[in-house]
Amino acid sequence: MMGLCLGLAGVVWAQLPVASFTLGWDHTIEKVRWEEDYSVSEQGLVLMEARVKGNGAGMEIPPGARLENGSWHYQRQLPPLQPLKLGRTPQAGDYQLCFDQRCHAMSEWLGPPVSNPSSVELWSCRTGG
Repeated sequence: MMGLCLGLAGVVWAQLPVASFTLGWDHTIEKVRWEEDYSVSEQGLVLMEARVKGNGAGMEIPPGARLENGSWHYQRQLPPLQPLKLGRTPQAGDYQLCFDQRCHAMSEWLGPPVSNPSSVELWSCRTGG
């Protein structure tokens, strides 16, 4: 079964047996919520749709976005990401992984964000489930 691996430089720190998930976070300066929906495939993580609650410094709403339920929804045509690299520091707060109708702080699997290493990678991988 394909699932989601979290780690760095190919070293697995955690595995989640999910076929899709939402990555959520709050912009560090504007405090605006961002969300990206991903599907897990053998080729990598496929970005299906993204949402942002508003705009601000460095947060322009992409062309073609539509306002729905208070968020701007948009799609980007990207190849599968393998891995998806994320900066993760104490100053920025933590990401959330949402699946099975619940959101979880990434710290549930990785501990709190730290300055070294200040990043994490997500990629599709085979899980035992």
